[in-house]
Amino acid sequence: MKRKLRMGMVGGGNDAFIGAVHRIAAFMDGKIELVCGSFSVNREVSLASGRDLFVPEERIYETYQEMIAKEATLPEGERMDFVTIVTPNFLHFEPAKLALENGFDVVVEKPMTVTLEEAQELKAIVDRTGRTLCLTHTYSGYPMVKQAKAMVKEGHFGKIRKIIVEYPQGWLSRLTEREGNSGAAWRTDPKKSGKSLAMGDIGTHAAHLAEYVTGLRIEEVCADLTTFVEGRQLDDDGSVLLRFTDGAKGVLSASQICAGEENAVRIRVYGEKGGVEWANEDPNNLIVKMLDQPRQYYRTGNAYAAPYTLSSFATHNTRIPAGHPEGLLESFANIYRNFALTVSAKMEGKTPTPEQLDFPNVEDGVRGMAFIDTVVKSNTSTEKWTKFVI
Repeated sequence: MKRKLRMGMVGGGNDAFIGAVHRIAAFMDGKIELVCGSFSVNREVSLASGRDLFVPEERIYETYQEMIAKEATLPEGERMDFVTIVTPNFLHFEPAKLALENGFDVVVEKPMTVTLEEAQELKAIVDRTGRTLCLTHTYSGYPMVKQAKAMVKEGHFGKIRKIIVEYPQGWLSRLTEREGNSGAAWRTDPKKSGKSLAMGDIGTHAAHLAEYVTGLRIEEVCADLTTFVEGRQLDDDGSVLLRFTDGAKGVLSASQICAGEENAVRIRVYGEKGGVEWANEDPNNLIVKMLDQPRQYYRTGNAYAAPYTLSSFATHNTRIPAGHPEGLLESFANIYRNFALTVSAKMEGKTPTPEQLDFPNVEDGVRGMAFIDTVVKSNTSTEKWTKFVI
């Protein structure tokens, strides 16, 4: 590819913080440029946002339907290549479906849809059209998460027995959805976010992280969901026992009422010979704990000698020398870069490398929606275990 990929954006206007995060991440490697957008359901906000981003006036659209329809009629050398969707959950499915059906690739915020049926329909469209869909499960973009995955796959820890993953937040400890917090308002509205708050918003991150690092798949769950804040419509706390393929057992905790917590994502994986631990609040460190060795710390960016060499997946996603923190923006950018490299390779008739294909895709989106469905079903079931069904 001798040009940048051209991006259109749905949502992400001046009144939405996540849009700026996506744009910074998309632009970080110089492989993507913003050419058009429908940045808000509010026409004036969309227009102002597009102007602030120096988008040509004629390509600032009032609706995503207008954007996709008009972009599809432009010459191949001008129209957008893909759409990034950074809207509340209930506005993921329709623009993603319309974009895919009109020949555009898609990047979409998680969870992928509001219902499992919608997710299955998107997967069917991707399978039929051969388009590429990327889901922004951010934590899988960190180099040391990728190193953990590689070490598990190589059998460093032996057969996996136990997986403990948690995501505590505290920002919804009060009824902030009625205090002018727009982000809380739509997330706590089942019509806009779906059938779960804590499990849909952050539990899906934890579930994806557990499956991504271990390569195992959740088969059964036993869930307990709670709504602690009086007046709230959806769960704000949950604990889930997990059964994985190959006999591994797990515990998943996701809560948005852990007062004082920020985004304390943490995963621990234990096998027959040892374990590994990674935490979002210290993302450059990977802690390796072996039965017969001292505790070891692997660090992002270091050129360790064998047998401690970092995997190609970790090094491919490392940007700066050791000792310089790499965080959320770089992790987001890794996902965008791998997506861009994959799309560009396919445009050139080439086969993307495994490192380039290493980003969450439509299959992960379907599994995320199945996780939400299964956890909610388990919470109301009289049976101890509920099977994970896609």
